[in-house]
Amino acid sequence: MHIGIDVGGTNTDAVLMEGTTVLAAVKESTSEDVTSGIVSAIEQIRGQHHFEGGTIQAVMIGTTHFINGLVEARRLAPTAALRLGLPATRALPPFVDWPAGLRTAISGRAYLAHGGYEFDGRAISPIDHDELRRHAADMAAHGIRSVAISSVFSPVNHDLEVEAAAVVAEELGPDVAISLSHEIGRIGLLERENATIINAALREMAVSIVDGLTAAVRAHGIGAPIFLSQNDGTLMDEDFVRRYPVATFASGPTNSMRGAAATSGLETCAVVDIGGTTSDVGLLVNGFPRETTTEVKVAGVRTNFRMPDVLSIGIGGGSHVDPDTAEVGPHSVGYKLTSEALVFGGSQVTATDLAVAAGRADVGDASLVAHLDRELVKRALDRVAERIAEAVDRMRTSAEPIPVVAVGGGSILLPDEIPIFGAVHRPENYAVANAIGASIAQVGGEIDKVFAVEPGRRDAILDEVRQEAVDKAIAAGASPSTVKIVDFDQVPIPYLPGNATRIRAKAVGDLDMAV
Repeated sequence: MHIGIDVGGTNTDAVLMEGTTVLAAVKESTSEDVTSGIVSAIEQIRGQHHFEGGTIQAVMIGTTHFINGLVEARRLAPTAALRLGLPATRALPPFVDWPAGLRTAISGRAYLAHGGYEFDGRAISPIDHDELRRHAADMAAHGIRSVAISSVFSPVNHDLEVEAAAVVAEELGPDVAISLSHEIGRIGLLERENATIINAALREMAVSIVDGLTAAVRAHGIGAPIFLSQNDGTLMDEDFVRRYPVATFASGPTNSMRGAAATSGLETCAVVDIGGTTSDVGLLVNGFPRETTTEVKVAGVRTNFRMPDVLSIGIGGGSHVDPDTAEVGPHSVGYKLTSEALVFGGSQVTATDLAVAAGRADVGDASLVAHLDRELVKRALDRVAERIAEAVDRMRTSAEPIPVVAVGGGSILLPDEIPIFGAVHRPENYAVANAIGASIAQVGGEIDKVFAVEPGRRDAILDEVRQEAVDKAIAAGASPSTVKIVDFDQVPIPYLPGNATRIRAKAVGDLDMAV
């Protein structure tokens, strides 16, 4: 048996699985400390279907804590961006395209230093240790607690990023977290740098979240490995998450889409996952989320790590309702829904209150929302359905009809039919589809590099890249016999000399439960 858990901003969902069969499922309010909500969810699962800790082979957890923290600009560490590239790249410094509010939230400071490489590994300029020490001293003076280091073409050669990290760490001490761009993003300096800065800003939060998750699972005598879902639908271990929290972005929608495919039987459809804080809309194609082909904007910042093509809007079960305009969201009461919403005796008008007042849900005390204006309730819920339909319409790539599957606890906000698309499908266990998706996630390995392909060596290089991706998936915990290449492409880069070709391979396999 294995356990799938999805920790959202409002609810913690958990399922006990045997293979692909759901033995028990619960939905519990997310706690402020993360831990007690998971402890309670696992206790309830055990109450439905008793198990001993030693019979659990793995625990898979998906969480939206990190993306919600970034969107809401909360609990972010004071962060510096150090780029190696002078005398090049001066025209577009770090943070150049960031929303002012988000940069302020992380006390973002930008530094340019010499270094960096051309695409073929030739140095742009020598690295200057004294320059780096001066920058590090300024970081310390301004209270920086996390540093993002990026270098031009570091995915080709990352030596300078590693060298710069050693110099900065020596100056700032072991308590300052350092994130390196070649470990996080892909080719494309600004987007890779942005992803690294976001990762750096989330490092402190990652430690507290992962510690909480681990403590909650171990409290039940479960000694099995703990994995977290990442944004491409594969799994990573807890130590990886402490270093790369940005890899969890969009893991919630990915899990929900995989779970929607497993529970609805529909392999090609639009999936609307409505949680407590956001609604995420994506497309399933042959049972897997459609991946984005462009850079991804997260909280208004362009990034380039691999993500499913998901459109997020600020509508959820905990969303605030403006009584004057009937607009819902983007602000949410989050995990405090059960204490702040009207139906639970609170004082905030939330989207859940509207659903209860309209008779779409039976939670809390309906008499506490009986006073809400019927016209306000109808206008607000109609607006929610309209905005969700608009989001689905934006995501589809053709005018052909496409079924819509609603999952997540917040899907009570939707009527049985929405504009444009008609009937809304709600599969069995729809409220915990994300936990089901987490429990069936696989393990992957990805390679994305630029190679100077010598004549007669192309096939050998392609085989080496494929094998490297397979080896990476096996090292991450995949069962060797199940690993296969699921995505592969090669793109010649005509404006660079030496037959430069960008080659990317992704291998995926089932988690080896025997490990």
